[in-house]
Amino acid sequence: MKLLTCLAITIVLIAPVLAQTPTQTPTEAEAQAKQELIEAARAYREGNFTEAQAHSEKALLLDPQNKTAPMYVARTIHAQYKPRDETPENVAKAREAINAYQKILERVPGDDEAYKAVAYLYGVLKEEELLHEWIVRRAENVSLSNDQRADAYVVLASKDWDCSFQITETPGNKVVSANGNKVRYRRPKERVEFERAQECANHGLEMATMAIVLAPENESAWSYKTNILLELSKLAEMSGDLQQKRELQRQYEEALEETTKVSRRAESKP
Repeated sequence: MKLLTCLAITIVLIAPVLAQTPTQTPTEAEAQAKQELIEAARAYREGNFTEAQAHSEKALLLDPQNKTAPMYVARTIHAQYKPRDETPENVAKAREAINAYQKILERVPGDDEAYKAVAYLYGVLKEEELLHEWIVRRAENVSLSNDQRADAYVVLASKDWDCSFQITETPGNKVVSANGNKVRYRRPKERVEFERAQECANHGLEMATMAIVLAPENESAWSYKTNILLELSKLAEMSGDLQQKRELQRQYEEALEETTKVSRRAESKP
């Protein structure tokens, strides 16, 4: 297993270097940069991530236009970060990796690996505000593809759904009959909780709808729209507005039907 992992890592790091087929004879600096990246891959394979970082940074210094060196730098820094280690030195390493990935995105705004790596690091650092801002920036970036933006809106919708769900499904707010056949929802004792659930669900519906506008065949977007409509139905019941609940239930069933259709279309594609 370790051998396979090492081989996979080596391929990931070396492949971009080998794939470069310059149309003219490389300069001495470019040749040296390529050799540094090969050394970086070797050090990475051996678990010497600090050394790998040094080789990667030297390659970038030798050839600032090298397309793969910035990712080498970011990956080798990221590899030095240890999840769940909250020492200042380790947190600083995570921030260093974030900065390295952000530099890649300055060059290539649509780079999915760099974007997801930053989102992951903000998540493990529990920096929720920065993570939210990062995803919103991605969703609103009109230079990206519709699919990329839609995926970001889906993530925002998922967080809003979870915010509402955690409130509506809290014991006391969700009341199940003795035989388990009937469920009813009642308003939380704390008004602020109810208002927060409403705010989250309404915003989540907006985010899911934005995702669908951008990518009508995005199955996750339809799934979250369906589940958020169900949340809004629960909240209407909590507020005693049965007419609104019936309307939301109708919208929920329509969205569920469309979600099923989108899912089937996706499965039928080769």
